[in-house]
Amino acid sequence: MLKIVLFAAIFAIAVQGYHPVEDLLEKTEHGGQIWAVIVAGSKSWYNYRHQSDVCHLYHLLTKKHGIPRQNVITLMYNDIAFNVENPRQGIIINALHGKDVYEGVMIDYMGRDVTPQNFLDILNGQRLRVGSGKTLKSGPKDTVFVNFVDHGGPGILGFPTDELHVADLTKTLENMYNEKRYKQMLWYVEACYSGSMFSKLSPDMNITAHTASNTDESSYACVKDEDLDVYLGDCWSLNWMNNTEQIFPNLEKETVEQQYEIVKKMTTESHASIYGDLTYIYSEPISTFLGHPGTGAEEEPVLERKIKYESTATPDIMLEYLKDKREKATNSEEAERLDEEINYHIQTEGKVQEILEQISRQVTGSWDMVAVFSRRPQSIEHPECNKDVLSTFFSLCYKMQTHPYITKYLYRLTNLCNMYSSDKIVYAVLENCSHN
Repeated sequence: MLKIVLFAAIFAIAVQGYHPVEDLLEKTEHGGQIWAVIVAGSKSWYNYRHQSDVCHLYHLLTKKHGIPRQNVITLMYNDIAFNVENPRQGIIINALHGKDVYEGVMIDYMGRDVTPQNFLDILNGQRLRVGSGKTLKSGPKDTVFVNFVDHGGPGILGFPTDELHVADLTKTLENMYNEKRYKQMLWYVEACYSGSMFSKLSPDMNITAHTASNTDESSYACVKDEDLDVYLGDCWSLNWMNNTEQIFPNLEKETVEQQYEIVKKMTTESHASIYGDLTYIYSEPISTFLGHPGTGAEEEPVLERKIKYESTATPDIMLEYLKDKREKATNSEEAERLDEEINYHIQTEGKVQEILEQISRQVTGSWDMVAVFSRRPQSIEHPECNKDVLSTFFSLCYKMQTHPYITKYLYRLTNLCNMYSSDKIVYAVLENCSHN
């Protein structure tokens, strides 16, 4: 009778999401657990690489590094594997090995559930009524790893139909710290201008952020597949995952600082950067956040090698993709449609720059000042202004999701926040974008 009761109790616990064996495997050296939140923030075929990156990482964390699946939360639009343009239906291949990395990935939130608010709610440990409902249940003894890949701009990270602003992310991180929702937290972020999300991050919150680019530049895509007409990965992301695989199973022998320095040298297209706590987390082995070797199913060894790839700045990939399709068009109707689409985006890129100049001229009252604010990105000193101005621009003018090249010029708008009120800038945006 006692055996039956004991079995029933274990079964009930397992159904509720607790797995005694896996939970023993995930314990860190100091008794806590490892949690991971991984996000591919884009959609559309030409953004293939973002979902490929995340699927690849999912298998690294769960299969090779032994982090239990219930501790990994995945957000991905999921429109690539069965996309009409995918000749290999149900398959997403990996840039490092050419393997299918889609099979076996548990996607907790997909489609319209991949939003900035859901992402922030997950980090805050709030219960969600969409997707799997899985949320971050970390506590003061746990380590948290967050990986985000998508487009970005000054003080923003892209999601399929919306944006995450640095003002909102900062509030969430401060809330997590105050509520003791982690012991240490490590962010790896692949996006243009990704450094701008963390440049003001306090070094006293036990958070470290590695970014693919600094505060004022694009990140880059790498490894183009000519048959699929897409890039299979992002340069910086491929570099850090490649390094992680090369040192496997000795993850405990490379520190966060060492991986940062190695990957920084490997990444020649942009300036990989690091922010936040550069003291304690710096000296932690990467296994503290990426999992412990030997606890997951082993796969065939990965040979150390250099990756040869061509690269393109992320904001320019959509146009490159359209031009490649135009070259391969087999009928006049398709060629004409693509010509129109390409011409539209070329003209719109020029139009966006004109609109931003007009906004700047209206706010500053001087063409000389327009030149000053257009020189280079400035640091984001007023994140709420940054949010108000960009939200208005995206709402009334152009969206970064459908016009990714605009991210190259948005700093001309956000720079104004360092000298002028958000009300004045927003009014100018309304005046110049309302008839767009």
